Amino acid sequence: MSKPILFISDLHLQDDRPDLTRALLMFLQENKGKCEALYILGDLFEVWLGDDGITATSDTVAQALHEFAGCGSDVYLMHGNRDFLMGTEFAARCGASLLAEPYRLHSKLGDIVLMHGDVLCTDDTEYQAFRSMVRSAEWQADFLARNLDERIAFARQARQQSSAAT
Repeated sequence: MSKPILFISDLHLQDDRPDLTRALLMFLQENKGKCEALYILGDLFEVWLGDDGITATSDTVAQALHEFAGCGSDVYLMHGNRDFLMGTEFAARCGASLLAEPYRLHSKLGDIVLMHGDVLCTDDTEYQAFRSMVRSAEWQADFLARNLDERIAFARQARQQSSAAT
């Protein structure tokens, strides 16, 4: 009998919501060694400002995912609209592979297209323009070259503007 494939997304983990992290840790513990793969389809974290911005929560999650992967399950990470700056360094800490969006998963049931989904919000032209900008390699390189405090300030301002618009 083949092992199941698990999918999760939009956990929005953050330091001030330890209940969410505990729920993920319990999920990982309960499924350790019992699945073929775990696909995390974006927004694992509420915000990700670069692989150098490790927090207590992200460190705990990385260790738990690495242990999970070490028990025989493949772990895959996909970017969401909140954690699109997650890089290969963090993925390696998790024992995971980064997936490009969209990703075609070949399964016994047929092909399945995996994506976070924010790209499908085509009516929100302002968001799509922002998304296009922040997903560009040039913008990301410039942003990640800033110190962490500057990136945190930018994220706070962007979140306030987003909240005011919705």
